[in-house]
Amino acid sequence: MSNKKYQIYTSQEDNSWTAGITRRVSKTKSVVTKSQQGFTSEAEATAWAETELQALLKVQAERNKRHAR
Repeated sequence: MSNKKYQIYTSQEDNSWTAGITRRVSKTKSVVTKSQQGFTSEAEATAWAETELQALLKVQAERNKRHAR
């Protein structure tokens, strides 16, 4: 799962996987919003990142509703 502003990524280091969420700040700049290390498989890392992205988008939508009032 990804959208225009947020994307997930996974990378392998030795025998563990790292997953994270990046946010597009501008056309040329991206920032890591959230990441976690120590997953045993790529599937586990991807599942964590997708779950966290859904939670992040939900919180952001609620915040946008409060500020739009």
